[in-house]
Amino acid sequence: MDEERESKISIIGSRGIPNKYGGFEGFTERLSVELVQRGHKVYVSCEGKKEVNCPKVYKGVNIFYFPITPPQISVLRMFYEVLYDFYALIWASRNADYIYMLGYSAGIFFFIPHLFGKKLIVNPDGIEWKRSKFNSFVQSLLKLNEKLMTLWSDEIVADSKVVKEYLDEKYHVRSKFIPYGVPELSKSSWDDDKLPDKLQEKIEENNYWLLVARLEPENNIHMTLEGYLKSDSLKPMVVVGNYSSSKYQQLIEDLVNEKVEDKTIIFTGGIYEPEILDMLRQNCYAYMHGHSVGGTNPSLLEAMVNNNLILAHDNEFNREVCLDSTLYYDNAHELSRLMDDIDSNLKEHLKLKDKAYHRVKNSYSWDDIVEDYTGLFSIEKPSLSKSEASSRISSVEPNRQSK
Repeated sequence: MDEERESKISIIGSRGIPNKYGGFEGFTERLSVELVQRGHKVYVSCEGKKEVNCPKVYKGVNIFYFPITPPQISVLRMFYEVLYDFYALIWASRNADYIYMLGYSAGIFFFIPHLFGKKLIVNPDGIEWKRSKFNSFVQSLLKLNEKLMTLWSDEIVADSKVVKEYLDEKYHVRSKFIPYGVPELSKSSWDDDKLPDKLQEKIEENNYWLLVARLEPENNIHMTLEGYLKSDSLKPMVVVGNYSSSKYQQLIEDLVNEKVEDKTIIFTGGIYEPEILDMLRQNCYAYMHGHSVGGTNPSLLEAMVNNNLILAHDNEFNREVCLDSTLYYDNAHELSRLMDDIDSNLKEHLKLKDKAYHRVKNSYSWDDIVEDYTGLFSIEKPSLSKSEASSRISSVEPNRQSK
C-alpha cells in the first residue's frame, strides 16, 4: 500500500458515530466508513461516554471519546461543545495527518494543528452565525470564529455553492465546493409492525405528511405546523426529530394545543434506524422541508432520492439543491395553499418526484463526492514549524489563502 493510501485522517466536530443525532453525524458515518474502505486509517471524535460498552471501532473506523458527559442544559451545552472541539483538535493533531473539522465554533483554537505540522480542513456547516437560535453575543463570537477559520484553515470545504460564494467574496479565499451525497436508494416496503409505537394504527401508507428535522427555529417547524393547521387537509402530520431547546418546545406545544379539530400531529422524537426512516419517506403523501440556514442539507437529499413530493422553504440554499423540482413557500399561508392544491390536484404535481430524483442522482452522487474527499486528503501536508505557527498567531492582518 503506497503512502497516499495510508493517510491518517481524523474527522471531528460531530457528536459521533454511529449516527444518533442528525445530518452531520450521518455524513460523518458515511464518509468515514467509505474512506476506510479506500485504504485510509480514520479516527472519529465522539462526545462523552453515556453507556458502559461504547465501541472503540465501528465498521473499521477508530473512535475516540471526550471524557466528559455532555450536559442537558442548553446554555452549558455550548461551552461543552467548545471544550469538546478543543480536546478533539489536540488529540487529532497528535495522532492524524489530516484533521477534518466540522463547524467553526472553536475557531479560536484552529492554530493547534499547525503547532504539530498537521493539515487542517474545515467545513463551516453553512453560515453558522445566522442561526436564529443564537443571541447577539453568541452570533458575534461565531462571526469572529468564522474569520479565524479563514486564517487558520489549510482548506475550507463548502457544501453549498451559496456558502462558497459568501466565503470567497467576504474573506478573499478560495474554498472548495464538495456537497453532501446520497447513497443508492434501498426500497423499503410498508410494514405496520415496524412502525414506532406512536405511529402504529395512526397512519396509513401514502396518507400522511412527513417532516424530518431537528426541532429548532431556523428549521421553521412552527411555520410548517401553522401552515398545516391552516390548511383543509385532514391527513395526519408526522414530525420526526428532537427539540434543541425547551423554549422552542414550549412554543410548538402552545401552537399545537390550539390545533383545529380533526387535525392530527404526531411527534415521534428522533428516529435513527435507516430502514424505518426510508420506509416513512418512501410511503409519505408529501415531505415538508423547512430548513432555512446552512448549506446542502442531508435530509433534503434523502427526501429527493426517496422520490418524495417536496414542499420546501423558499431560500437560496434549498433552491440551489432542488431547482424546479420542488414546491416552495416562505410563510404559513403559502404552505397551507400549497397543501390544499396538492390535495385537489395531486396528479399535476407527481412529475416533481421524478425531477427531484434525477436531480439528486445526477448532481449529488456519493461516489463522486468520496472521490473528491480522497483527493483532498491526498494533498501534500504542510511543513509549518512551531516558530512559524507562533508568528501567524501574533499576526495582525490575516493571511490570504492562495490555493
